[in-house]
Amino acid sequence: MLKINKSNLEKLFNAISEKQNLYIPCNVNGKTNYAVYGEGAQVDLETLKTVKSAKEVFFPQCEDIVSFKRNGKAVEVIDVRKESEDFTVFGVRACDLKSFEILDTVFLSEPVDTYYQTKREHGTVVTLACNYPEESCFCHTFGINASEPKGDVTCWFAGDFLYWQANTEKGLNLTKTVESLFEKATAKDEKEVETEKKEIEKRTEKLPLYDLTTEGWGKDSVLLEKFNSPLWQSLSEACLGCGACTFVCPTCQCYDIKDFDKGHGIQRYRCWDSCMYNDFTMMAHGTPRPTQMQRFRQRFMHKLVYYPKNNEGTFGCVGCGRCVEKCPIHMNITKVMKAFGGKKND
Repeated sequence: MLKINKSNLEKLFNAISEKQNLYIPCNVNGKTNYAVYGEGAQVDLETLKTVKSAKEVFFPQCEDIVSFKRNGKAVEVIDVRKESEDFTVFGVRACDLKSFEILDTVFLSEPVDTYYQTKREHGTVVTLACNYPEESCFCHTFGINASEPKGDVTCWFAGDFLYWQANTEKGLNLTKTVESLFEKATAKDEKEVETEKKEIEKRTEKLPLYDLTTEGWGKDSVLLEKFNSPLWQSLSEACLGCGACTFVCPTCQCYDIKDFDKGHGIQRYRCWDSCMYNDFTMMAHGTPRPTQMQRFRQRFMHKLVYYPKNNEGTFGCVGCGRCVEKCPIHMNITKVMKAFGGKKND
């Protein structure tokens, strides 16, 4: 384990960005999101949750796919992708790291999404433990430990230092490029990190959503019972269908593909979409889920039943709490789980 004084973090970020693009939480106009580090960047590692999750680095909100040019009857197909270069994502929290595993099962299964695959292959993920989990956090419900986020490199803040531990070959390679900025952690330092981990776990136990459980979800046997429950109607009545929950969610992977006429060719691109929209998966005959109740049910059934059913019990939610904070009518996955009895001692 290595350590670096907090006062030298700018030197660390500069050293990484000199070799490759560094994506790091930055405050822009009062909002913190991942951005490429550069001169004048207002790095913000104090904000626990970026507005949009770190998934945008690997699965951008809007991404060009291919271009077309027409010359008479001939159509030229142009691959707009550029050869990807190595990059680093710094400050990823445990919940967002887990979301990458969920996205991997979707985009890296056959047929492989090569756009996503290339970014995953070239990206090195540096995680950061959550010293003070927030009231909206419930990652522990899904077996995620905020004090031990793993990744290619794991970092902890304790006292005046950032502690750095490489976990993978990618992490070791990154460490070699910045090792001169660090000093080796002593046994006393490592003990301080362990103490901080235990403190994080104690703070987690005091969170309002600590008693939330997945009991009664994730099993094939409950599919019809949950699907046909009359609770969905009352739970969905206030839903606006705004899609805010899906756009801040680190595990949502729905997207639409569109063509844009540039006047001198066609640009095909993909952009995030939402199952909460009434025109989602619209077909010639209409939409398969015409009511807001059906769309509301689809979102939570996918997270809590369909996805775990098809992925060895892994849930499609990581408990980041972004939807808890952003839903304008305060209806979110935790309330759905509780309504169906997902609470300890219920």
